[in-house]
Amino acid sequence: MEVFITVIAFLGILAVLIIAHEFGHYITARASGVTVEEVGIGFPPRLLSFKGGGTIYSLNAIPLGGFVKMAGEEDAKVAGSLASKSIPARLLTLSAGSLMNLLLPLLLFSVAFMVPHNIVYGQVQVDEVAANSPAARAGIVAGDSILEINGKQVNSVGDVQRGIQLNLGQAVSLLIQHADDTVEEVRAVPRWQPPEGEGAIGVAVRTVSPTVVRQSYPFWQAIPMGVRECIDTFVLFKNGIISMIIGSVPRILAGPVGIAQLTGEVAQAGFSPLLEFAAFLSINLAIINLLPLPALDGGRIAFVLLEAVRRGKRVSARVEGMIHMAGFAMLITFLVLITYQDIIRIVSGESLLP
Repeated sequence: MEVFITVIAFLGILAVLIIAHEFGHYITARASGVTVEEVGIGFPPRLLSFKGGGTIYSLNAIPLGGFVKMAGEEDAKVAGSLASKSIPARLLTLSAGSLMNLLLPLLLFSVAFMVPHNIVYGQVQVDEVAANSPAARAGIVAGDSILEINGKQVNSVGDVQRGIQLNLGQAVSLLIQHADDTVEEVRAVPRWQPPEGEGAIGVAVRTVSPTVVRQSYPFWQAIPMGVRECIDTFVLFKNGIISMIIGSVPRILAGPVGIAQLTGEVAQAGFSPLLEFAAFLSINLAIINLLPLPALDGGRIAFVLLEAVRRGKRVSARVEGMIHMAGFAMLITFLVLITYQDIIRIVSGESLLP
């Protein structure tokens, strides 16, 4: 049953992300007068297809992405070609897929707040404080309770972790209740590279007497909350990348199999967490696609920007096509290697979740 849930959840999320991405390319291509030859979900071989308005719409066997095949993507001599359009039109068409993946989380997060979901409520108590840590210098001691971070109420350990990770390197305000019931506001600066085992501010916390409450919000509250959540996710994503670069958190890569494993584990927690996970994946997909790598949207955008810098002088269609083909081959090779790593991890019984 768990395998069935994993497969259905993974394919469902993947379909939503791909359709949103390819719809962005499709609608802007049509609006720019570019001939769209085929819109495909998955990669060939084809399973199903039909033709409408001169465009083939296909469902393909390899569920690892999708594509919008436009006439003359590199050759301006082809009638109705993408390459024959203005630089702004090409930039919009090539970036529209990622833009859709950046907008989609606004909807997903909002719906996640509207769907009934479990929220943990309890008092967050400090069990340990590392010597000379930001928390220790702020006067926090074991037995204290954290009530708020930057004015936002804290109800669980997860709230504390989130509030700290959102503000790495920046002073945060913590409302602390001491053991004698006095309340004090203190400030601390979460560290980018804390000593091993200490955490960003140097505390170990736990939720005392946790209570799980089933909650949902009306759309007029859920939409602003979804926007806020989307902004916070961008910040968390940015801070996570920086942390990996500087080595304060391990560098973990996951391919399709690893993402499917994660999807199944998140799906066990409910529909709302699954929507939030899909939103995170959508942001991840958008950013990766905008990287200036051959075969990705960002690689094609790089060639258009190069043309603009060279005042209209293009790289030959043949050379650009070969570069993208080589990039696609390297991408597939990388996916195969990551997939092998994912399979080894699953066989070993390991998870990507902490």
